Order: sequence, then C-alpha cells, then structure tokens
Amino acid sequence: MSSSNVELIDKLKNVKVEIVRELKKVIVGQDEVVEKILIALFANGHILLEGVPGLAKTMLISSLAKVMNLEFSRIQFTPDLMPSDITGTDILSENKSDGKRYFEYIRGPIFANIILADEINRTPPKTQAALLQAMQEYEITNGNETYQLERPFLVLATQNPIEQEGTYPLPEAQLDRFMFNIIIDYPSYEDELEIVKVTTNTQTQEIKAIITGDEISAIQRAILDIPVSEHVYEYAVKLVRRTRPDSEVSTKEISDLISWGAGPRASQYLVLAAKARAALLGRLTPSEDDIKYVAPLVLRHRVLPSFAADAEGIKSIDIINKLLK
Repeated sequence: MSSSNVELIDKLKNVKVEIVRELKKVIVGQDEVVEKILIALFANGHILLEGVPGLAKTMLISSLAKVMNLEFSRIQFTPDLMPSDITGTDILSENKSDGKRYFEYIRGPIFANIILADEINRTPPKTQAALLQAMQEYEITNGNETYQLERPFLVLATQNPIEQEGTYPLPEAQLDRFMFNIIIDYPSYEDELEIVKVTTNTQTQEIKAIITGDEISAIQRAILDIPVSEHVYEYAVKLVRRTRPDSEVSTKEISDLISWGAGPRASQYLVLAAKARAALLGRLTPSEDDIKYVAPLVLRHRVLPSFAADAEGIKSIDIINKLLK
C-alpha cells in the first residue's frame, strides 16, 4: 500500500467525524444509517433503501450531497416514467445563423453524482433497466453516442415496504447491482421528540461542505489498495457459498430454507465494504468482524427464502443471522 494512500486513510476517520457532525445539524438520529451509507459511498457501491414515508430519506441524501460538495439529482419513479426521462433525449434544434436544423442531446437527471431514485419499484422494468448501464458501467448510451458519467457516482433507490399495489418488484439481476440493502426504521421516542422540536420552528441550520468529489474518488482508490488477510478473503467467500443450496459447504438446515443464494458479486462487495468500514474506523486492514457487520446489508436482498421458510415466517435476514452464528 503506497504512503499517499496510507495518508488518505489516516485522514478519513477525522473526515467522517466532520461529515457526521454537519449532518447532525439537519438529521436527528439515524446515526447507524449514516454510517452504512458512508461505507457504501467510500466503497463505491449503490444502495437500496427501504422505509415507510416520512423518515427523512430525501433530506438525508440531499444533505449528504451538500456536505460532500456533490451534484444531487432526485428522480421520482412513476408508472409513466420513460427511460429517456432518466438518461436524456435528442431534441430538434435550429441554428440561428443559417437556419439549419440538427438534433441536440439534452442530458437527463442521471448526470449527477448522487442520484435519489425515489420509489424505484413504481416504474415498469423497461425504465428500471435504464439505470443498469449507469450503475454498472458508469456511462449512458444514446443512439450511437456513449457519454461518461462524472465520478463519484452513487445511486440510492428507495422502496416503500407497505404499499405494494401498482408496483413492479425489481428483478434479481437489478437487485444484484446494489451493494447494500438498508432498512430505515422508525426513530426512537427521544429522536422523534427532537425531530418535532427541530422541524416546527423558524430556525434553519446551514451545513457546509467538508470534502470534494475529487477527494472522495481518491479515497475510493485508496480503499481499493487496502491489503486483506487470506483468512478474511476465505471467510467472505465461504459465507457467500453457504447461502447456495447446492454448495459443498452449505448445511441441509440452511439449504432447506433457501431457494436461491448470493452470487460472486456478493463476495466482492463483502470485501470492498469491509475495507471501507475498516478505513472509516481508522484501520489499515479489515477483519472478520467487518465482514460480519456488512454481511446483512450485502446479503439481505440476495438470499431468496424457500417456500418452506416463507411458510414458517422465516425471512432472509433470519437465515443470514443463522449463518453468521
């Protein structure tokens, strides 16, 4: 690991403290959610957020963009949203000097650093798929032209867990593009009391930028350079392989509860997220405990319970907790 990358990682712990301090000016509670989002951001991974309405998901994400001096874009996914509404479209323009007409590409809201894909499961699969190339390849194709997206690039998609009418569940291929699946729960009594006090008066808090996009990209590259012990690699891969019913290391008890397990991308994301968590805590190498911390976030949306598990009310997170024990 180069000395410059070691220096970046050493600074990251203090940067994280400053970021959290600024976010606390406008976000009450949600400390653990902020921690998980920062892990995914610095690990260069996308996030699927689930929570009931009114939990300040949009404010959290837009505030994060301000703190990091990044361009923020919110896309409200609806049944009539078209792929071009996300990626952009060609419009017919006229040159005022000679009167000639030409097609001009108008960029869509996907051209930002942090994208809030609000209620992503309310739009048809064709439009959901418009995000796939952007999330995986960091580029957009329009006609014969390919446009690079500015880095860092992070998609945070939200789903409402209580309204399922008129929704289009994300296919497994697209779910697999998200590094984390984060559940945002109701605030505690004390936090909710503070939320009401803070949001029902005329006082406003200004948050300032702590870090830039270039600095984030440099930290992301430094995290990739973090060394990992062989036993940590093995722990991550074995954990993922145990989620597959036909794997040589899975037990019959677990196999009976799972109809479909996690793919190799889950192993990659476990290690990357563990690296990012270690770096945010000021450590220069991840441990098995880091893998255990990020495992529910990485595996929750990748492990599909069997009919037998559904009949017993066993969810994917219950299966993951069994594996971790």
